[in-house]
Amino acid sequence: MPSSNRLTAREYAFLGLAILFWAGFVIVLGKDTSWDFRNYHWYAPYALLNHRMGVDVAVAHQASYYNPYLDIPFYWLATHTHSWIALGVLGGVQGAAVVPLYLMGRSALRVVVAARDIKLMAGALALLGQVGALTLTEFGTTYYDNVMSVFILAGLAIIVCKRETLRAGPLGKVGGITVIAGLITGMAMGLKLPEMPFCVGFAAALVAVGGSWKHQLTRLVAGGVAGLIGFAIFSAPWMVYMYHLTGNPLFPYFNEYWKSPLALAAPYRDLRFVPTFRPWWQQLFFPVMFTMDWHIADDLGFQDIRVCLAYLLVIAAGAVWLLRRESRDPLLDKRATAILFGFAAASYFAWLKFFAIYRYIILYEMLAVLLIIGAVGLFPLPRRTRYLVLAGLCAACLLFARSDFLERAPVEDPYVAVALPPIPRPDKTMVVMTGDAPMGFIATTLPKQIAVLRIDGWMVQPRDGTRITKDMMRRVSAHLAGGGDLYLIADAGDMGRAHDALADYRLAIRWSECQQFDTNIIGTYQWCPLAKKN
Repeated sequence: MPSSNRLTAREYAFLGLAILFWAGFVIVLGKDTSWDFRNYHWYAPYALLNHRMGVDVAVAHQASYYNPYLDIPFYWLATHTHSWIALGVLGGVQGAAVVPLYLMGRSALRVVVAARDIKLMAGALALLGQVGALTLTEFGTTYYDNVMSVFILAGLAIIVCKRETLRAGPLGKVGGITVIAGLITGMAMGLKLPEMPFCVGFAAALVAVGGSWKHQLTRLVAGGVAGLIGFAIFSAPWMVYMYHLTGNPLFPYFNEYWKSPLALAAPYRDLRFVPTFRPWWQQLFFPVMFTMDWHIADDLGFQDIRVCLAYLLVIAAGAVWLLRRESRDPLLDKRATAILFGFAAASYFAWLKFFAIYRYIILYEMLAVLLIIGAVGLFPLPRRTRYLVLAGLCAACLLFARSDFLERAPVEDPYVAVALPPIPRPDKTMVVMTGDAPMGFIATTLPKQIAVLRIDGWMVQPRDGTRITKDMMRRVSAHLAGGGDLYLIADAGDMGRAHDALADYRLAIRWSECQQFDTNIIGTYQWCPLAKKN
């Protein structure tokens, strides 16, 4: 273990250069064109900052009502600076996961003896943790799973690096350290609700630290209260706003419980991947299954064995540990190993129950190397043998990883540009959208006088009987009755669905006047004037 907890100038330089590398990497990749970016990551902050919530309706499907606070920094940078600056900052933030990964390795490794060797090994492992298949794919995208990983890993790193103080130090200091870690972890969930499983893992990690009942209670109370405060800072204002606007603070999710009249009494959650109702053996071997076929747990393609290896090895090492047959010469500090195992296990089971979407746990791609070292280090084998096993596993992780990089757009200004046809009377114009295609980013380029209503999509359909649909039908009818112009925006390949949806509104497409347009992101779309059917 390093003789001092303070970082040296060389360590600061290493971490800084790693962050700069990822910033440059993202700039070279180009702009994010992912489905989610086009749907809501660009539209959501625009809608908040331009007071569109009472004007537009369901433009980004369910995501129209997501907490937009996480998207604001990137949107502000991309609209107030050059595109390459916004991308570079995003890449740097995503690359900042190298810091907590390095600190945990530096603090916990027992692989070599010399302090300098531990630092070199910790640096190598931190970088290895950043080249997982989906981790690489998400660099430069606005899914933000790897941004939230920085928060979660930072909270975990505090526990790992301060484990001895947290176990037996003065209670005041224990409470103060835990408050910082809990606040950071709670903020992650406040910004992105799917980080909830890691809050469960955080609690398990606090328990795994050990110590007297006073220390346990102090950590859990301090961490729980701080976590709730962190969550409330970034989530409570939006939830209160949603409750007053819709009657459901998580609208439209869990509406079978909140029963907002605006939507159906349905969960609206994406339950495609949750294996709860599958046979027990499929639940047990879920990581093996999604390693063999990524479709089981995600919409984004990837191939990576590290999470599966960590899962199987942690189970095996845990059994060895419980039977007290573990090595007396571990490769990772035992208390740090217990913290990492507890965090990973509790987070995993919560994730499996509620989400089972792989990209929500790409943090495991980053943490897998430390978990594998901790597990292999517990096996009662000669140290040399364990080194050889680890070398083979790390090589396999690199050789069998494949990133299916998403298509990117050139880095040019403005960040989003749309070649819309001229709009003669914007102050008397309304736009409707149809289909499932992600078109929220297009709405941000329209004149602000124009209301945008998605009358057909994932969240609403013309015949769903919801109050949202009834209100939109009323607004469209009143707009036409007042002599306003009505236009359709739809994906160019989805005009058949547009025709059917508009028929339910008693609207007809003026086909001869339709114009096709494109954007500097991706996709081709139709702009069509509409008329009332007789």
